[in-house]
Amino acid sequence: MPCLSENYDVCIVGAGHAGCEAALACARLGLDTIVFTVSVESIALMPCNPNIGGSSKGHLVREVDALGGQMGINIDKTFIQSKMLNVSKGPAVHSLRAQADKAEYSRTMRMTLESTEHLTLRQAEVTELIVENHVVRGVKTFSGATYYSKAVVLCTGTYLKARCLYGDVVNYTGPNGLQPANSLSQSLIDNGIEIFRFKTGTPARIDKKSIDFSKMQEQKGDEKIVPFSFTTNPEDVQIEQISCWLTYTNQETHEIIKENLDRSPLYSGMIEGTGPRYCPSIEDKVVKFADKERHQVFIEPEGLYTNEMYVGGMSSSLPEDVQYRMYHSVPGLENAKIVRNAYAIEYDCINPRQLYPTLEFKNIKGLFSGGQFNGSSGYEEAAAQGLVAGINAAMSVLGKEPLILDRSESYIGVLIDDLVTKENHEPYRMMTSRAEYRLLLRQDNADLRLSKKGYHLGLISQERYDWVVEKERLIAKEVERIEHLNIGANNIVQELLINCGSAPLKTGTTLAELIRRPELSYEKLADIDPQRPKLADDVIEQVNIHVKYDGYIKRQLKQVKEFKKLENKKLPENFDYNQIKSLRIEAKQKLNLYQPVNVGQASRISGVSPADISVLLIYFRGK
Repeated sequence: MPCLSENYDVCIVGAGHAGCEAALACARLGLDTIVFTVSVESIALMPCNPNIGGSSKGHLVREVDALGGQMGINIDKTFIQSKMLNVSKGPAVHSLRAQADKAEYSRTMRMTLESTEHLTLRQAEVTELIVENHVVRGVKTFSGATYYSKAVVLCTGTYLKARCLYGDVVNYTGPNGLQPANSLSQSLIDNGIEIFRFKTGTPARIDKKSIDFSKMQEQKGDEKIVPFSFTTNPEDVQIEQISCWLTYTNQETHEIIKENLDRSPLYSGMIEGTGPRYCPSIEDKVVKFADKERHQVFIEPEGLYTNEMYVGGMSSSLPEDVQYRMYHSVPGLENAKIVRNAYAIEYDCINPRQLYPTLEFKNIKGLFSGGQFNGSSGYEEAAAQGLVAGINAAMSVLGKEPLILDRSESYIGVLIDDLVTKENHEPYRMMTSRAEYRLLLRQDNADLRLSKKGYHLGLISQERYDWVVEKERLIAKEVERIEHLNIGANNIVQELLINCGSAPLKTGTTLAELIRRPELSYEKLADIDPQRPKLADDVIEQVNIHVKYDGYIKRQLKQVKEFKKLENKKLPENFDYNQIKSLRIEAKQKLNLYQPVNVGQASRISGVSPADISVLLIYFRGK
């Protein structure tokens, strides 16, 4: 009996946060796109924490939005609490985080996909890649159906050969008990793709009715809510928010865990995969931070229409009976009833060094990948990679230049560069400390940095592009004005300075010099600036930052100029570095393995020294 056969421009495998962004990007660029999922109920599923954003991750969401992605728009529609983190520090590390209504987030994203032209949703398990002469031609599903395409994007998340564990219990399922994808891994291996085995975990969900909140500290959202998307009207997100709650583990909690470590699959040897260093289980925390008397535990609502509460900070794979004892030892959780057990999940993913910075596989043309399948962790990291993979799959089909973001222009560039040039032996997590130029890569200026790229790709509207251009003009004009606006040491000025806790003037100065004082700002000095124009809040924010951090920004721009010199020195594809006799053996091996696209990327490969880079520069200058 003949099997179904269909043709598309692009096939997307998986409809998690990466798959959704990849599929929407391709479809919005006019390509006939099909996205496969093991369950349409799992589209944009949030199987772990109920929030979007957070330290550095908020930067990624803003950048996804600036390029024309959907995550920021979706969370603005479905959040139940919002907070800007790290506001006591400089703007480089300010990062937005929003608690999501999980069910609404998934439902709203699904409706977005279903409403998008050129996009088809298909509930089916992809089991095989169709590859001919190192070129991908499509995919096959469990039913035997064949879907031919010009590009394929793999966004399989944590579903490949997934198994969930707690104690000695092993469930061969994907996250939240969903069907795993057990066949595709072998097809990847048969096509020469190197597979890793990684692990992550999640805490229990408990019944809100069984919690004593009087023993916890209430955690409220910000009084003035800042939206994630640059397209969202700030007035539309000023909603009544739902509180989160803070409590702590104690010595009793830690003793219960220590007494039962031998029953944890993490320590008994049952778990084969490597877990994330920066998101450890509570067992790991107690063992590795033995000097800590307590650890934070955040109790977070999973949504408006459920009593399930997420126990943030206490992910675990301990047995069910130990989980009850452990959670009951925490103040406020003495009578907690578990709705879903905590568990660890193991899954197959790839070694990302097999990818170009475009997220296309080096050995299979037209095959791209994004998300946790690339060895990363987190919804935000997944969405960022999915968007780039989808864009570049579309560019390859359309015969256009790919999108490659470097470390100096985006956190997405840092994320992808780290994945494809560094040896990752654990799930990768984005952090602000990973970005060398983080003062330039702030979450507040993502639109100024990336929206023009989104526009030229075809994902940003003319109206949005025009506003970014106008915003740039307004910022530059106002910065120029206040740099040259002289302020005299009159009584009004002196009184304002004293009221703000600032030293009075001994002589006249400029408004810009006053703004640079730590205790002052553009807003605080409004009363002594009668010529100040009426500007939008986001323009005012940029003016203040540009003036206050002018010296630091200029210094980083100078560093970026030097960085770009190496990034612009391209290296040939599939080059045999054994030809360069002056290179050290390790450098030859690593360069042949990674095949860097430029000298800058080569310089970041472990085992390639500055001396080796000098050799490369001399060799290729001669060529």
